[in-house]
Amino acid sequence: MKYTQLGRTGVKVSRLVLGTMNFGPQTDEADSHTIMNAALDAGVNFFDTANVYGWGENKGRTEEIIGNWFAGDASRRDKVVLGTKVYANMGSDGEAWPNHDRLSALNIRRAVDASLKRLQTDHIDLYQFHHVDRRTPVEEIWQAIDVLVKQGKILYAGSSNFPGWKIAQANETARRLGSYGLVSEQCLYNLAERRAEMEVIPAAQEYGLGVIPWSPLHGGLLGGVLKKEAAGGRRASGRSADALANTSMREKVQAYEDLLDKHGLEPGEAGLAWLLTRPGVTGPIVGPRTAEQLESALRAIELELSEEVLAGLDDIFPGPGPSPEAFAW
Repeated sequence: MKYTQLGRTGVKVSRLVLGTMNFGPQTDEADSHTIMNAALDAGVNFFDTANVYGWGENKGRTEEIIGNWFAGDASRRDKVVLGTKVYANMGSDGEAWPNHDRLSALNIRRAVDASLKRLQTDHIDLYQFHHVDRRTPVEEIWQAIDVLVKQGKILYAGSSNFPGWKIAQANETARRLGSYGLVSEQCLYNLAERRAEMEVIPAAQEYGLGVIPWSPLHGGLLGGVLKKEAAGGRRASGRSADALANTSMREKVQAYEDLLDKHGLEPGEAGLAWLLTRPGVTGPIVGPRTAEQLESALRAIELELSEEVLAGLDDIFPGPGPSPEAFAW
């Protein structure tokens, strides 16, 4: 496994992040534990989750599965850099109770204690804001975070789905208050969706945030979906199916698969390897449903894409270019 610093922090994290969103809804607890064991054995030390994972009436279930895994062997927790998220409504009895969502100091205090209980740990290494909160003052958010840091309940704060200007606002406010600020940003970023290159990634680099791409294969779109469909395998769904409904995108995906087939490369592994070449990227989040999917993702770490392949990928999926050139002229 290869490691890098998490943004401007001194923390070393693996260049693949184990995403756990499937644990519970699609992967049962026993198989989830098998995947976590395999990831840790392979040197993956960065695990990502969220308080809402499990979804619906089962929200919180994913954190519970991880907590039970930690409880099974006390040595595991010290080896893992653990990230979870706060924002979604976690009201009980399926009701959306007020003050049980967003980023008020009240909800942050309530949510972190609930996550700690489910995760069966005394601290969270990276506590991430799952979405921007347009109602809560940034000063209030940092006040809550600073209290949690002093209490030892969290070590660092990160963002997810923040635009570039919000990253700047958050960290300039933190600087003014004497807070440490954001150290990471989770954003939608992959070959098929490169808009983050305009402003999000430059802002993250300017402020020393590690970039953690989610949906690195765009919901399976970049994982050989057309080849699988032709072979009678699993058909596209969700984000991938929506993209393929666009004829132009389908043509691009076909060209992508043809290019990689020409060079003897597996699409999913190449898609991850491309992200590992991108400036500012700490590591993509992979969300395996099975141990076999994890093994495929791990192979991407050692995969070096040739200049010819990289140029071909840029031709098929060109980036938007920097801001303001991308939209001003």
